[in-house]
Amino acid sequence: MSLPPIHQGPSRGRRRQELDLNEPLRLTAVVHGSVQGVGFRYWTWRHAEKLGLRGSAVNNADGTVGVIAEGPRWAVGELLKALNSNDTPGAVMRVDSHFGAATGGFAEFTTG
Repeated sequence: MSLPPIHQGPSRGRRRQELDLNEPLRLTAVVHGSVQGVGFRYWTWRHAEKLGLRGSAVNNADGTVGVIAEGPRWAVGELLKALNSNDTPGAVMRVDSHFGAATGGFAEFTTG
């Protein structure tokens, strides 16, 4: 899974209170570590579903898990916090993440 270029419209220059926490956002992440064969994709799906996110979690050939999640800024941020937490199955060593505009290309969250 290749990462898209960094979103060109970050929140730089805006005061915190001006951020729209319901603004649709897309998270693209690659999770490194011992994250395949331990229920990590299912765990991610459960968290994404609880947050009302759409997207996918897929195993990559290099042993990483690719995560794409779209939804409100606050929910995407919560999922990223969860991916970086000590509560994940397996052992997460690093999460490479990028944000961009939501595309609306997902009907639900899948583990395909």
